[in-house]
Amino acid sequence: MKKLLFSTLSLVMVFFAGGCGDFDLVDSAESKGNEEITIKIAWWGEKPRHDYTLEVIEMFEEKYPNINVEPLYSNWDDYWKRLAPMAAGNQLPDIIQMDMLYLKTYSENFLLEDLTPYINQKRIKTESISETILSGGKIDKHLYGFPLGLNAPAIIVDPSLLTSGVDNQPKENWTWSDFEQIVLQVHKDKGIYGTNGMKSPDIFLAYYLRTKGMDLYNKTGTGLGYDDDQLFVEYFDMQLRLLDKGAFPRADVTEQIKGIEDELLVKQQSAMQWAYSNQYIGFLEATNRQLELFPPPGPGQDVGLTVKPSMLFSMSRSSKHKEAVAQFINFFINDIEANKVIKGERGVPISAKVAEKIKLDLSDDQRKVFDYVNEVQNKNKIVEKANPLGSNEVVKLLQDVSEQILFKKITSTEGAQKFRTEANKILSDNN
Repeated sequence: MKKLLFSTLSLVMVFFAGGCGDFDLVDSAESKGNEEITIKIAWWGEKPRHDYTLEVIEMFEEKYPNINVEPLYSNWDDYWKRLAPMAAGNQLPDIIQMDMLYLKTYSENFLLEDLTPYINQKRIKTESISETILSGGKIDKHLYGFPLGLNAPAIIVDPSLLTSGVDNQPKENWTWSDFEQIVLQVHKDKGIYGTNGMKSPDIFLAYYLRTKGMDLYNKTGTGLGYDDDQLFVEYFDMQLRLLDKGAFPRADVTEQIKGIEDELLVKQQSAMQWAYSNQYIGFLEATNRQLELFPPPGPGQDVGLTVKPSMLFSMSRSSKHKEAVAQFINFFINDIEANKVIKGERGVPISAKVAEKIKLDLSDDQRKVFDYVNEVQNKNKIVEKANPLGSNEVVKLLQDVSEQILFKKITSTEGAQKFRTEANKILSDNN
């Protein structure tokens, strides 16, 4: 899972503001293919993502020989550090792989282009894409991020590391009590961690809150979306119970994880991995073992589990080749052969036509992601929207508080109070 390191972006944005004028779609030499141009695309990810993306770029360049695509890629932490000074200098890559956490920040600072005109002009085709899914990349009425796929919170399980017995196996409708029992039994019988630890607490605390009818943020994004701090306390007390019994890794253990090859599940030091569904494919490749995919514990999965854009492609406002950018996004989203290479690693394709076609070419294991996301979507039609302004600071705060709790520097109750006070101030100041 990604660990958020918040660089200078929030400070950089204070000093940068760009124009927000409209543009005209013209029948340029670029669109006719008479001019040789270069566009840059940036993304984060592990090596398998880098490899297939480079292959898709080659396919695109073969189809559009006048367009050269220059790749820029790195891991999650370095990605945002590199992007921040580019944003400050108005020199962002033409195409930016965007996260829901940052979409509002970049768009509010006039760094992104609205993609709606390109859809209206059929340069990006959306006939087989639901408007509800597209809304996940919208800020107000403007589409600043084109979703690349859908995913949902999940737990990846290595069955070979579980303890035998019906009661020691995850189920579709398992509870938090079941989860604790299984994790403790794995540690007792196998001498390893039962779970990798709930990294990215914003994702799974938000899930936990939704199962209780609450949310991490309120509807206006001006404060937290839950009033009862006991929910926060219960969530972290459960982790502390497992930590005290050795079934849950210490924070200093998880801090050493820099890439998927370091993950405890990959190294067979944990039976479970809290993740997003699209990460399942990467873990399959990294482990080369049979893995299973389960929803997080409940009750309340039907309301707690929601789909969201796994990531998005945004067009930088500073790009000089916007039509070529639109062509690339259209190719990435709608080309069947390209998506056979991608295999849903960036989430289940948002085009119903593409998803139906490529699913036929997937292995049984790869199809599990499609089936899982479809099941979540069938039960809950909500598609998550972009995080509110200031959410990057709130997530960093939550990670800091989480580490203080797990290092036992503060209690869960103290952490709940600290998080509420500081998070509400951050959100209020930003909105």
